[in-house]
Amino acid sequence: MRTGMRYYAGGEDHRQESHFLEACFLCRRPLGFNRDIFMYRGNTPFCSKECRQEQIEIDEAQEKSWRISSSSSSSSSADKTAASSKKNVRTDTVAVA
Repeated sequence: MRTGMRYYAGGEDHRQESHFLEACFLCRRPLGFNRDIFMYRGNTPFCSKECRQEQIEIDEAQEKSWRISSSSSSSSSADKTAASSKKNVRTDTVAVA
């Protein structure tokens, strides 16, 4: 077993943990052996520019859908709150010294 492949989890329980640079994050192709490794977002390795680009596009699509869903859910919840609460609110200016 190579060094760095084990970690201590307390007691006598030892488990094998793979190194993050052993395989492409997307296609799981083995990395290394004098081949380029393409990194993304810090410590995410890819075997090729194409795999990295595909992951970038996946992440951008997810982020876009999260932004759309969060903005639509926040506006709909604000509409529900305003419609259900019907309270008078004072909007005067307050000065604190």
